[in-house]
Amino acid sequence: MALTWLYVPGDRPEVVRKALGAGADVVIVDLEDAVAPDRKEYARAATAELLSDPLTADPAGVPVHVRVHGEDDVRALAALPGLAGIRLPKITHAASVHHVAALAPGVGLYPLLESALAVEHAYSIAGAHPGVRGVALGEADLRADLGVRDDTGLDWPRSRVVVAARAAGLAPPVMSVFPDVRDLAGLRDSCRHGRGLGLLGRAAIHPRQLPVIEAAFRPTAREIEAAEQIVEAARTERGAQALPDGRFVDAAVLATARRTLSLAHRGDAG
Repeated sequence: MALTWLYVPGDRPEVVRKALGAGADVVIVDLEDAVAPDRKEYARAATAELLSDPLTADPAGVPVHVRVHGEDDVRALAALPGLAGIRLPKITHAASVHHVAALAPGVGLYPLLESALAVEHAYSIAGAHPGVRGVALGEADLRADLGVRDDTGLDWPRSRVVVAARAAGLAPPVMSVFPDVRDLAGLRDSCRHGRGLGLLGRAAIHPRQLPVIEAAFRPTAREIEAAEQIVEAARTERGAQALPDGRFVDAAVLATARRTLSLAHRGDAG
C-alpha cells in the first residue's frame, strides 16, 4: 500500500538514481512536464537505460513508474524489466486507455484526469481496461481548466474520482502534488483535508515532502486504538452492537476499522 510517490525529471538520471534511495514508496520518472521539448529524446533514452537493468539501478527494488509524453515513450519503455507502471497524462476517454494497453500488455496503467471532460468520464476511464491499476487527478491543469481559485474548488472533482475508483474496484486515488516545497505546514493541512475526502497518499516533487505526506495519511494513535477496540469486540460478538462508550458497530464500521489497522501496520512484515 503506497503512500508516497516521488516525481523526478527523466532528463536527470543522476537525480533519478538518488530519488530511488529517498524513501518514497514509488518513484515516478517524468518525461512530460518536467522535461523541456529539446530534452525529450535524451530523457527517454536515459530512462530506457535505467529500466533495462533495474537491479543495478536500484538494488532495493523501489517500483519505478514513468509519466510518458506520448506513444513513442510507451513503445520504447513498455517491455523493459524495470518498468512497474505507466502514468498517462491528459486522458479524457476510455479509448485512449485501450490504445496504450495494447502497446504495453501486462504493465499497470495509471490515467491522470486533468480536465473537466476527463472528470465527467472518470468511471469509464477507471474501468476501461483490466490493466488500469489506479486513477488520479492532475490538479494543476484541472485547476486552470476550471478556473478554480483555491483548493476547496477541487473538492468535488476529488470526491468524483474517489467514487469512480471505488466503483471500478481500484485503490483510493493518490493526491496530486503540492507545489510549494517549503510550505510543509500547508502540505500537511492539505493532505489531511484530502484524507477526509477519501484520497490516500500523495505525489511529491521533493524528498522533504515525503515524511509529511506519510505522517498525514497514517492513522493517529487514537484512531488505531479505536479500530483495535472495534475489531476485538467483533471477535466476541455477532451482529450489530454498541460499545460501552456508545459507538455503534456493524459490518461497515468493522471493515473501516480493519482498513485502518492495515494502513497503520503496512510494512511491518519487512
